[in-house]
Amino acid sequence: MSAAWTPADIGDLTGRTAVVTGPTLGGLGFHTALELARHGARVVLAGRTPDKIDAAADAIAAEVPGATTDALVVDLADLGSVRVAGEAAARFGALDLLVNNAGIMAPPLRRTADGLESQMATNHFGPFLLTGLLLEQLAASGDGRVVTLSSQMHRVARSAPLGDPRTPRRYSRWHVYGQTKLANLLFTFELDRRLRRAGTPVRALAAHPGLAGTHLAVNGQLGTTRGRRAAIMDGAVKLVSQSAEAGARPTLMAATADLPGATYVGPSGPGEASGPPRIVGASGLARDEVAQRRLWEISETTVGLSWPQP
Repeated sequence: MSAAWTPADIGDLTGRTAVVTGPTLGGLGFHTALELARHGARVVLAGRTPDKIDAAADAIAAEVPGATTDALVVDLADLGSVRVAGEAAARFGALDLLVNNAGIMAPPLRRTADGLESQMATNHFGPFLLTGLLLEQLAASGDGRVVTLSSQMHRVARSAPLGDPRTPRRYSRWHVYGQTKLANLLFTFELDRRLRRAGTPVRALAAHPGLAGTHLAVNGQLGTTRGRRAAIMDGAVKLVSQSAEAGARPTLMAATADLPGATYVGPSGPGEASGPPRIVGASGLARDEVAQRRLWEISETTVGLSWPQP
């Protein structure tokens, strides 16, 4: 690997299959999927609606003629939808990579059909369940990898989300968002430890994009990316951000570089806001093994799945 990792370091991915959640056109997941396809991978675009999946697939095909993409419809905020997607994904056979990219940021309080706060449902519980359902296929590749997207916002969480997730409590949208990003790291580190203990040939890693110019913040605040207010906010975000394409590079490094499990990758610039990707550190709370284990137990109970099995 070169000192400054770039997508040129990815190598040939022909014959490998990757699932990328949240591949909305122009976002981090789209650029992750695009680069994986450019290097020969078969990419399963896992999104909420067929229209968004088709738009991403068409854009990838336009830039990478001959790219192989498949569709998987899944709403991570709905555990029933995740279970259906887990069954549907069996048709893809062995999986080499799962990128848990999809997420929402700081929306108004909303409860899902499962009685969960929407950010925790979408950013943690849905990916937790999806990963568990796809684990057998990831292991079947002989060297599977799970990459989950966190954020520097994990550092603002004052505590881990270890209470009953269905009990209503005072809602602070940014505090909860930070807790979901902390949960992504707690999940990754506990998952990798459990996989090693079970002797499962799958590694778990995490990445964060730094400050990337995507629609995530605008959509969370306004519930839409259309209209004058959205355009103004979107423009302001992009003025101080790196591109979504650059923001996807830590994910791509975590997904393809020769790295051990439990590695966390982010930008190398000041404040980890931008710059070429490198291995970065996580907060002390994210490394708390008691919190990791407790969140895992809560998550198993919440989604109704105990895994991995030795």
